[in-house]
Amino acid sequence: MPDFLMKIISFVLGIITSISISMTSLTTLINKSTIEYATSFDKVVYEEQLVPQKDTDGNWTFTTDRDFKVLQLTDVHIGGGIMSLKKDKLAFNAAAAMITAEKPDLVIITGDLVYPVPFQAGTINNGVSTDMVIDFLENLGVYYTVAFGNHDSELYSDYDRASIAARYADPSLNYCLFENGPDSVDGYGNQIIKVKNSKGIVTNAFFVLDSHSYIDGDVFGIQWKYDNIHENQIEWYKENVLAIDNANKAIEPSYPMFASYCFFHIPLEEYGIAWQEYSANGYKDTENVKNFGGGFYEKGEKSYCGIYPDNFFETALELGSTKGFFCGHDHVNNASIEYKGIRLTYGMSIDYLAYSNLIKEGAQRGCTVLTVSGDGEMNISLENYYQDKYVSKYEKESVSLDR
Repeated sequence: MPDFLMKIISFVLGIITSISISMTSLTTLINKSTIEYATSFDKVVYEEQLVPQKDTDGNWTFTTDRDFKVLQLTDVHIGGGIMSLKKDKLAFNAAAAMITAEKPDLVIITGDLVYPVPFQAGTINNGVSTDMVIDFLENLGVYYTVAFGNHDSELYSDYDRASIAARYADPSLNYCLFENGPDSVDGYGNQIIKVKNSKGIVTNAFFVLDSHSYIDGDVFGIQWKYDNIHENQIEWYKENVLAIDNANKAIEPSYPMFASYCFFHIPLEEYGIAWQEYSANGYKDTENVKNFGGGFYEKGEKSYCGIYPDNFFETALELGSTKGFFCGHDHVNNASIEYKGIRLTYGMSIDYLAYSNLIKEGAQRGCTVLTVSGDGEMNISLENYYQDKYVSKYEKESVSLDR
């Protein structure tokens, strides 16, 4: 090869190497900046923070006779890359303000905590963004767990679902209650968190399930083919509802069925079925459907559920324990509707990154607060982030609150 051609190739390779080194250095600096920001918020101050313990079945259990508060966050979408720096900081600021004000006993995040999509985040490293989320929550000092969404581990991401699950299951973490779940059940993070009273009776239980990701060859999710909660997960849910009920009755034979709540990312098909019935009735309640507030604001009032039917909702009706399902996934849907006696709630999302226009819109951004009592009563409220009660450490951005 002629010397001049070798010189050109060496020059080009040198430029590529220099750019690569510069980009790596810049990414490192940006990640350091985001982590410093995420851990800059003050620890949440509780009058008396409940501390969970493992019960004999290996499930995390809170013991209390008072009301118990769960804060649902969803679709936080931390990019963790060069292109998402500003939006990542806005997301952490919003989440910190709401957690600090609500002082929940437990935070459950229903998927898409991170968003390693290269043309929006500038990275495919979902490990870095996951660590940012963990550092953020551990610094706040609030107990939390997560249900995975489709974006938490993309096919092209640096780390698969098992690797990301291992980060949350790290025993050195002080506040993370995430469990990998039984090996015989599909997915990662299928777990039960219980609330017991002073008699040892389970009054409330929170089932967290992996609703998986894409299916039928739609490996990049561009055809909107989403998976369902699998049959063996539903069977696991049923077995545990019956086991908890039997254990309660061993303590107090006349004790009624305890209350349970299910958290996952991708909605059940019943969300869309219920809304279609409601909208077809002129947006008025029907015999089966009662709207407690909010609406379906995705284009065409669409609910992007799993593409196949499942019997999760029917199983819940049969057992009579579950009072509510909570999901995310569709960032601007935020209705809480009752269908055949069970509440179906779309959590208020945080997303600044995935739907690029949402950085200027705020009607959909917030959290969902679930308060349960020891006698089976519940209260669900959809809370907008831009209320005065949520005081941000850093300035809130200006947004439109119109639909």
